[in-house]
Amino acid sequence: MLIATNPYSGEKIAEYPALNDEQMRERIALAHQAFPDWQASSYPERAEVLRAVAGQLREYKSELAKLMAEEMGKPVKEGGPEVEKAAWCAEHYADHAASYLANDVLPSDASLSYVCYQPLGTLLGILPWNAPLWLAFRYLAPALMAGNTCVMKHDSHVPACALVIADVFVEAGAPDNIMVNLPLTTPAVEKAIRDPRIAAVSFTGSSTAGRKVAAAAASELKPSVLELGGSDPCIVMADADLEQAADIVTLSRIINAGQSCIAAKRVIVEDSVYDDFIRRLKPRLEALKSGDPRSPDTDIGPLARDDLRQNLHRQVSETIAAGATCLLGGEIPAGDGYFYPVTLLTDVTPDMCAFREETFGPVMVVTPAANLDVALHWPTIPTTASAPASGQAMPKSPSRRPPV
Repeated sequence: MLIATNPYSGEKIAEYPALNDEQMRERIALAHQAFPDWQASSYPERAEVLRAVAGQLREYKSELAKLMAEEMGKPVKEGGPEVEKAAWCAEHYADHAASYLANDVLPSDASLSYVCYQPLGTLLGILPWNAPLWLAFRYLAPALMAGNTCVMKHDSHVPACALVIADVFVEAGAPDNIMVNLPLTTPAVEKAIRDPRIAAVSFTGSSTAGRKVAAAAASELKPSVLELGGSDPCIVMADADLEQAADIVTLSRIINAGQSCIAAKRVIVEDSVYDDFIRRLKPRLEALKSGDPRSPDTDIGPLARDDLRQNLHRQVSETIAAGATCLLGGEIPAGDGYFYPVTLLTDVTPDMCAFREETFGPVMVVTPAANLDVALHWPTIPTTASAPASGQAMPKSPSRRPPV
Protein backbone atom coordinates (compact mmCIF):
# COMPACT_ATOMS: atom_id res chain seq x y z
CA MET A 1 0.00 0.00 0.00
CA LEU A 2 0.99 3.61 -0.58
CA ILE A 3 0.17 5.73 2.48
CA ALA A 4 -0.36 9.48 2.17
CA THR A 5 0.37 11.37 5.40
CA ASN A 6 -0.41 15.02 6.10
CA PRO A 7 2.89 16.53 7.29
CA TYR A 8 1.05 19.43 8.95
CA SER A 9 -0.74 17.12 11.38
CA GLY A 10 1.22 13.88 11.08
CA GLU A 11 -2.04 12.04 10.45
CA LYS A 12 -2.72 9.50 7.72
CA ILE A 13 -4.82 10.90 4.88
CA ALA A 14 -5.51 7.76 2.88
CA GLU A 15 -4.11 4.47 1.62
CA TYR A 16 -3.74 3.65 -2.06
CA PRO A 17 -3.12 0.20 -3.55
CA ALA A 18 0.28 -0.36 -5.11
CA LEU A 19 0.57 -2.45 -8.26
CA ASN A 20 1.83 -5.99 -8.06
CA ASP A 21 4.30 -7.28 -10.65
CA GLU A 22 1.64 -8.50 -13.06
CA GLN A 23 -0.33 -5.26 -12.86
CA MET A 24 2.85 -3.28 -13.39
CA ARG A 25 3.66 -5.21 -16.55
CA GLU A 26 0.10 -4.70 -17.81
CA ARG A 27 0.34 -0.93 -17.32
CA ILE A 28 3.68 -0.75 -19.10
CA ALA A 29 2.21 -2.79 -21.95
CA LEU A 30 -0.57 -0.23 -22.38
CA ALA A 31 1.92 2.60 -22.87
CA HIS A 32 4.03 0.42 -25.15
CA GLN A 33 1.00 -0.41 -27.32
CA ALA A 34 0.13 3.28 -27.59
CA PHE A 35 3.58 4.19 -28.92
CA PRO A 36 3.21 3.43 -32.67
CA ASP A 37 0.19 5.70 -33.17
CA TRP A 38 1.63 8.47 -31.02
CA GLN A 39 4.98 8.24 -32.81
CA ALA A 40 3.15 8.60 -36.13
CA SER A 41 1.32 11.74 -35.02
CA SER A 42 2.49 15.16 -36.18
CA TYR A 43 3.95 17.92 -34.03
CA PRO A 44 0.75 20.00 -34.38
CA GLU A 45 -1.34 17.03 -33.24
CA ARG A 46 0.87 16.45 -30.21
CA ALA A 47 0.90 20.16 -29.44
CA GLU A 48 -2.89 20.27 -29.42
CA VAL A 49 -2.92 17.56 -26.76
CA LEU A 50 -0.33 19.30 -24.59
CA ARG A 51 -2.16 22.62 -24.79
CA ALA A 52 -5.38 20.91 -23.73
CA VAL A 53 -3.55 19.37 -20.79
CA ALA A 54 -2.21 22.80 -19.80
CA GLY A 55 -5.75 24.14 -19.86
CA GLN A 56 -6.93 21.37 -17.55
CA LEU A 57 -4.09 22.09 -15.13
CA ARG A 58 -5.11 25.72 -14.88
CA GLU A 59 -8.77 24.80 -14.43
CA TYR A 60 -7.89 22.77 -11.34
CA LYS A 61 -5.11 25.03 -10.03
CA SER A 62 -6.61 25.75 -6.61
CA GLU A 63 -7.51 22.10 -6.03
CA LEU A 64 -4.03 20.96 -7.06
CA ALA A 65 -2.36 23.54 -4.80
CA LYS A 66 -4.46 22.33 -1.86
CA LEU A 67 -3.60 18.71 -2.66
CA MET A 68 0.13 19.44 -2.61
CA ALA A 69 -0.30 21.24 0.72
CA GLU A 70 -2.02 18.21 2.19
CA GLU A 71 0.31 15.52 0.82
CA MET A 72 3.74 17.13 1.10
CA GLY A 73 3.30 20.45 2.94
CA LYS A 74 3.90 22.99 0.18
CA PRO A 75 2.20 26.33 1.02
CA VAL A 76 -0.68 27.10 -1.34
CA LYS A 77 0.98 30.43 -2.18
CA GLU A 78 3.73 28.33 -3.81
CA GLY A 79 1.52 25.49 -5.03
CA GLY A 80 -0.57 27.68 -7.32
CA PRO A 81 2.49 29.06 -9.14
CA GLU A 82 3.84 25.51 -9.45
CA VAL A 83 0.70 24.46 -11.30
CA GLU A 84 1.10 27.48 -13.58
CA LYS A 85 4.72 26.52 -14.18
CA ALA A 86 3.69 22.98 -15.11
CA ALA A 87 1.09 24.34 -17.55
CA TRP A 88 3.68 26.73 -19.00
CA CYS A 89 6.06 23.79 -19.49
CA ALA A 90 3.44 21.87 -21.46
CA GLU A 91 2.75 24.93 -23.62
CA HIS A 92 6.42 25.73 -24.10
CA TYR A 93 7.22 22.35 -25.60
CA ALA A 94 3.99 22.42 -27.59
CA ASP A 95 5.18 25.69 -29.13
CA HIS A 96 8.86 24.86 -29.62
CA ALA A 97 9.35 21.09 -29.96
CA ALA A 98 9.24 21.17 -33.75
CA SER A 99 12.11 23.66 -33.91
CA TYR A 100 14.07 21.99 -31.11
CA LEU A 101 13.87 18.63 -32.90
CA ALA A 102 14.36 19.82 -36.47
CA ASN A 103 17.02 17.97 -38.45
CA ASP A 104 20.53 19.36 -38.03
CA VAL A 105 22.27 19.52 -41.40
CA LEU A 106 25.99 18.81 -41.12
CA PRO A 107 28.79 19.79 -43.49
CA SER A 108 30.33 16.78 -45.19
CA ASP A 109 31.52 15.52 -48.58
CA ALA A 110 28.26 13.59 -49.00
CA SER A 111 25.30 15.00 -50.90
CA LEU A 112 23.42 15.41 -47.61
CA SER A 113 24.38 14.68 -44.00
CA TYR A 114 22.09 15.41 -41.10
CA VAL A 115 21.15 14.44 -37.56
CA CYS A 116 17.55 13.28 -37.17
CA TYR A 117 15.93 13.16 -33.73
CA GLN A 118 13.58 10.21 -33.34
CA PRO A 119 11.51 9.01 -30.37
CA LEU A 120 12.97 6.19 -28.30
CA GLY A 121 9.76 4.39 -27.37
CA THR A 122 8.18 4.04 -23.95
CA LEU A 123 10.01 5.93 -21.21
CA LEU A 124 9.98 5.54 -17.44
CA GLY A 125 10.00 8.68 -15.30
CA ILE A 126 10.82 8.24 -11.60
CA LEU A 127 9.78 11.40 -9.79
CA PRO A 128 10.24 12.98 -6.33
CA TRP A 129 7.74 14.46 -3.91
CA ASN A 130 9.06 18.01 -3.55
CA ALA A 131 7.55 19.49 -6.74
CA PRO A 132 4.88 16.96 -7.72
CA LEU A 133 3.42 18.91 -10.65
CA TRP A 134 6.42 20.78 -12.04
CA LEU A 135 8.86 17.89 -12.02
CA ALA A 136 6.28 15.58 -13.56
CA PHE A 137 5.70 17.91 -16.49
CA ARG A 138 9.39 18.70 -16.88
CA TYR A 139 9.66 15.00 -17.76
CA LEU A 140 6.33 14.47 -19.53
CA ALA A 141 6.08 17.51 -21.80
CA PRO A 142 9.33 17.19 -23.80
CA ALA A 143 9.16 13.39 -23.87
CA LEU A 144 5.62 13.36 -25.24
CA MET A 145 6.27 16.10 -27.78
CA ALA A 146 9.22 14.06 -29.05
CA GLY A 147 6.81 11.21 -29.82
CA ASN A 148 7.52 8.94 -26.87
CA THR A 149 4.90 7.45 -24.59
CA CYS A 150 5.48 7.87 -20.87
CA VAL A 151 5.18 5.74 -17.77
CA MET A 152 5.23 7.80 -14.57
CA LYS A 153 6.34 6.33 -11.26
CA HIS A 154 5.70 9.17 -8.83
CA ASP A 155 6.95 9.30 -5.26
CA SER A 156 4.97 7.09 -2.90
CA HIS A 157 4.25 10.04 -0.58
CA VAL A 158 2.20 11.92 -3.21
CA PRO A 159 -0.09 9.21 -4.62
CA ALA A 160 -3.11 11.49 -5.01
CA CYS A 161 -1.06 14.04 -6.97
CA ALA A 162 -0.03 11.25 -9.34
CA LEU A 163 -3.64 10.16 -9.82
CA VAL A 164 -4.73 13.71 -10.61
CA ILE A 165 -1.95 14.13 -13.19
CA ALA A 166 -3.18 10.97 -14.93
CA ASP A 167 -6.78 12.23 -14.74
CA VAL A 168 -5.76 15.55 -16.31
CA PHE A 169 -4.64 13.73 -19.46
CA VAL A 170 -7.93 11.83 -19.65
CA GLU A 171 -10.04 14.95 -19.15
CA ALA A 172 -7.97 16.81 -21.74
CA GLY A 173 -8.91 14.17 -24.32
CA ALA A 174 -5.38 12.84 -24.78
CA PRO A 175 -5.04 9.57 -26.73
CA ASP A 176 -5.37 6.57 -24.46
CA ASN A 177 -2.27 5.51 -22.54
CA ILE A 178 0.25 7.97 -23.93
CA MET A 179 0.84 8.67 -20.22
CA VAL A 180 0.33 5.86 -17.71
CA ASN A 181 0.55 6.20 -13.93
CA LEU A 182 2.56 3.47 -12.20
CA PRO A 183 1.88 3.44 -8.42
CA LEU A 184 4.74 1.29 -7.13
CA THR A 185 6.53 0.69 -3.88
CA THR A 186 10.25 1.45 -3.97
CA PRO A 187 11.43 -2.20 -4.18
CA ALA A 188 9.42 -2.70 -7.39
CA VAL A 189 11.08 0.15 -9.28
CA GLU A 190 14.07 -1.88 -10.45
CA LYS A 191 11.73 -4.38 -12.11
CA ALA A 192 10.12 -1.53 -14.03
CA ILE A 193 13.53 -0.27 -15.17
CA ARG A 194 14.44 -3.75 -16.41
CA ASP A 195 11.17 -4.32 -18.25
CA PRO A 196 12.19 -4.84 -21.92
CA ARG A 197 9.49 -2.44 -23.13
CA ILE A 198 11.05 0.47 -21.25
CA ALA A 199 13.47 2.18 -23.62
CA ALA A 200 15.02 4.77 -21.29
CA VAL A 201 14.76 6.15 -17.77
CA SER A 202 14.47 9.65 -16.31
CA PHE A 203 15.13 10.09 -12.59
CA THR A 204 14.93 13.07 -10.26
CA GLY A 205 15.86 12.54 -6.63
CA SER A 206 18.67 11.82 -4.22
CA SER A 207 22.19 10.84 -5.15
CA THR A 208 21.81 7.57 -3.23
CA ALA A 209 18.74 6.51 -5.21
CA GLY A 210 20.24 7.90 -8.41
CA ARG A 211 23.19 5.53 -8.16
CA LYS A 212 20.82 2.57 -7.97
CA VAL A 213 18.73 3.79 -10.90
CA ALA A 214 21.83 4.46 -13.00
CA ALA A 215 23.28 1.03 -12.21
CA ALA A 216 20.07 -0.81 -13.13
CA ALA A 217 19.62 1.15 -16.36
CA ALA A 218 23.27 0.75 -17.35
CA SER A 219 23.17 -2.99 -16.78
CA GLU A 220 20.33 -3.14 -19.35
CA LEU A 221 22.19 -0.75 -21.70
CA LYS A 222 19.35 1.74 -21.38
CA PRO A 223 20.03 5.48 -21.48
CA SER A 224 19.18 7.41 -18.32
CA VAL A 225 18.81 11.07 -17.41
CA LEU A 226 19.60 11.87 -13.77
CA GLU A 227 18.85 15.11 -11.93
CA LEU A 228 20.22 14.62 -8.44
CA GLY A 229 20.45 16.64 -5.28
CA GLY A 230 23.40 18.87 -4.56
CA SER A 231 24.70 21.37 -2.02
CA ASP A 232 24.46 24.45 -4.19
CA PRO A 233 26.71 27.44 -3.46
CA CYS A 234 25.81 31.12 -3.60
CA ILE A 235 28.72 33.57 -3.44
CA VAL A 236 28.10 37.12 -2.24
CA MET A 237 30.95 39.34 -3.42
CA ALA A 238 32.23 42.43 -1.68
CA ASP A 239 30.73 44.83 -4.23
CA ALA A 240 27.29 43.17 -4.32
CA ASP A 241 24.07 45.05 -3.65
CA LEU A 242 23.59 43.52 -0.21
CA GLU A 243 19.89 44.36 0.06
CA GLN A 244 19.21 42.60 -3.21
CA ALA A 245 21.53 39.74 -2.29
CA ALA A 246 19.72 39.19 1.01
CA ASP A 247 16.37 39.08 -0.81
CA ILE A 248 17.64 36.60 -3.40
CA VAL A 249 19.32 34.33 -0.86
CA THR A 250 16.23 34.28 1.37
CA LEU A 251 13.93 33.30 -1.48
CA SER A 252 16.35 30.72 -2.88
CA ARG A 253 16.95 29.02 0.46
CA ILE A 254 13.43 29.12 1.89
CA ILE A 255 11.18 28.25 -1.06
CA ASN A 256 9.35 24.96 -0.40
CA ALA A 257 10.67 25.07 3.19
CA GLY A 258 14.18 24.66 1.78
CA GLN A 259 13.33 21.33 0.16
CA SER A 260 14.65 22.10 -3.30
CA CYS A 261 17.51 20.58 -5.27
CA ILE A 262 18.51 24.01 -6.58
CA ALA A 263 18.24 26.01 -3.35
CA ALA A 264 21.18 28.10 -2.16
CA LYS A 265 22.42 25.72 0.51
CA ARG A 266 25.87 27.21 1.13
CA VAL A 267 26.09 31.00 1.19
CA ILE A 268 29.71 32.12 0.97
CA VAL A 269 30.32 35.80 1.70
CA GLU A 270 33.50 37.85 1.31
CA ASP A 271 34.87 38.90 4.71
CA SER A 272 34.66 42.63 4.10
CA VAL A 273 30.84 42.56 3.85
CA TYR A 274 30.13 39.47 5.95
CA ASP A 275 28.80 41.19 9.09
CA ASP A 276 26.78 43.69 7.07
CA PHE A 277 25.21 40.91 5.04
CA ILE A 278 24.25 38.91 8.15
CA ARG A 279 22.71 42.06 9.65
CA ARG A 280 20.47 42.39 6.59
CA LEU A 281 19.71 38.69 6.26
CA LYS A 282 18.56 37.93 9.80
CA PRO A 283 15.44 40.16 9.90
CA ARG A 284 14.27 38.77 6.59
CA LEU A 285 14.37 35.27 8.02
CA GLU A 286 12.72 36.37 11.27
CA ALA A 287 9.79 37.83 9.32
CA LEU A 288 8.86 34.53 7.66
CA LYS A 289 5.66 32.89 8.91
CA SER A 290 5.46 29.15 9.47
CA GLY A 291 2.10 27.44 9.70
CA ASP A 292 -0.71 25.63 7.95
CA PRO A 293 0.32 25.26 4.30
CA ARG A 294 -3.34 25.62 3.29
CA SER A 295 -3.36 29.21 4.58
CA PRO A 296 -2.48 31.88 2.00
CA ASP A 297 -0.52 33.75 4.69
CA THR A 298 1.92 30.90 5.35
CA ASP A 299 5.46 31.32 4.03
CA ILE A 300 6.89 28.03 5.27
CA GLY A 301 5.09 24.75 5.73
CA PRO A 302 6.27 21.59 7.44
CA LEU A 303 8.91 19.28 6.09
CA ALA A 304 7.47 16.42 4.09
CA ARG A 305 8.45 13.63 6.51
CA ASP A 306 9.64 13.28 10.08
CA ASP A 307 12.74 11.30 9.08
CA LEU A 308 13.79 14.27 6.94
CA ARG A 309 13.31 16.57 9.94
CA GLN A 310 15.35 14.33 12.23
CA ASN A 311 18.21 14.17 9.73
CA LEU A 312 18.16 17.94 9.27
CA HIS A 313 18.28 18.45 13.03
CA ARG A 314 21.25 16.09 13.26
CA GLN A 315 23.09 18.19 10.68
CA VAL A 316 22.29 21.42 12.52
CA SER A 317 23.28 19.99 15.91
CA GLU A 318 26.59 18.61 14.63
CA THR A 319 27.40 21.92 12.96
CA ILE A 320 26.70 23.90 16.13
CA ALA A 321 28.74 21.44 18.19
CA ALA A 322 31.64 21.96 15.77
CA GLY A 323 31.68 25.71 16.48
CA ALA A 324 29.11 27.39 14.23
CA THR A 325 26.90 30.14 15.65
CA CYS A 326 23.13 29.64 15.64
CA LEU A 327 21.43 33.04 15.39
CA LEU A 328 17.93 31.69 14.75
CA GLY A 329 16.10 28.40 15.24
CA GLY A 330 18.03 25.21 15.69
CA GLU A 331 15.50 23.33 17.85
CA ILE A 332 12.64 21.01 16.89
CA PRO A 333 9.43 22.75 17.99
CA ALA A 334 6.79 21.17 20.18
CA GLY A 335 3.42 20.32 18.66
CA ASP A 336 2.00 18.35 15.78
CA GLY A 337 3.44 18.11 12.30
CA TYR A 338 6.94 17.92 10.90
CA PHE A 339 7.93 21.56 11.32
CA TYR A 340 11.49 22.78 11.56
CA PRO A 341 12.17 26.42 12.41
CA VAL A 342 13.89 28.83 10.09
CA THR A 343 17.49 28.46 11.21
CA LEU A 344 20.47 30.74 10.60
CA LEU A 345 23.91 29.22 11.06
CA THR A 346 26.86 31.58 10.72
CA ASP A 347 30.63 31.15 10.89
CA VAL A 348 30.25 27.75 9.24
CA THR A 349 33.53 26.37 7.92
CA PRO A 350 34.05 23.86 5.08
CA ASP A 351 34.84 21.03 7.49
CA MET A 352 31.46 21.28 9.25
CA CYS A 353 28.51 19.00 8.63
CA ALA A 354 26.13 21.60 7.17
CA PHE A 355 28.77 22.57 4.60
CA ARG A 356 29.78 19.00 3.70
CA GLU A 357 26.26 17.56 3.48
CA GLU A 358 23.19 18.73 1.59
CA THR A 359 20.72 20.29 4.04
CA PHE A 360 17.14 19.77 2.86
CA GLY A 361 15.14 22.26 4.91
CA PRO A 362 14.87 25.92 6.02
CA VAL A 363 18.45 26.17 7.28
CA MET A 364 20.59 29.07 6.09
CA VAL A 365 24.28 28.15 6.16
CA VAL A 366 26.61 31.16 5.88
CA THR A 367 30.39 30.94 5.54
CA PRO A 368 32.90 33.83 5.51
CA ALA A 369 35.66 33.81 2.90
CA ALA A 370 38.83 35.88 2.96
CA ASN A 371 38.53 36.81 -0.71
CA LEU A 372 36.90 35.81 -3.98
CA ASP A 373 39.52 33.19 -4.84
CA VAL A 374 38.80 31.36 -1.59
CA ALA A 375 35.05 31.71 -2.11
CA LEU A 376 35.30 30.17 -5.57
CA HIS A 377 37.48 27.32 -4.33
CA TRP A 378 35.36 26.17 -1.41
CA PRO A 379 32.39 24.87 -3.46
CA THR A 380 34.81 22.53 -5.24
CA ILE A 381 35.72 20.75 -2.00
CA PRO A 382 34.27 17.21 -2.15
CA THR A 383 31.06 16.74 -0.15
CA THR A 384 28.72 13.85 0.54
CA ALA A 385 26.23 15.36 -1.94
CA SER A 386 26.51 15.06 -5.70
CA ALA A 387 27.89 17.95 -7.71
CA PRO A 388 25.83 21.13 -7.16
CA ALA A 389 22.66 21.22 -9.22
CA SER A 390 23.19 24.95 -9.70
CA GLY A 391 25.11 27.88 -8.27
CA GLN A 392 25.31 31.64 -8.40
CA ALA A 393 27.71 34.46 -7.73
CA MET A 394 26.51 37.97 -6.95
CA PRO A 395 28.78 40.87 -7.85
CA LYS A 396 27.63 44.40 -8.62
CA SER A 397 30.30 45.13 -11.19
CA PRO A 398 30.29 43.00 -14.37
CA SER A 399 34.07 43.07 -14.30
CA ARG A 400 34.04 40.93 -11.14
CA ARG A 401 31.94 38.14 -12.59
CA PRO A 402 33.76 34.82 -12.20
CA PRO A 403 34.85 33.11 -15.41
CA VAL A 404 32.37 30.59 -16.80
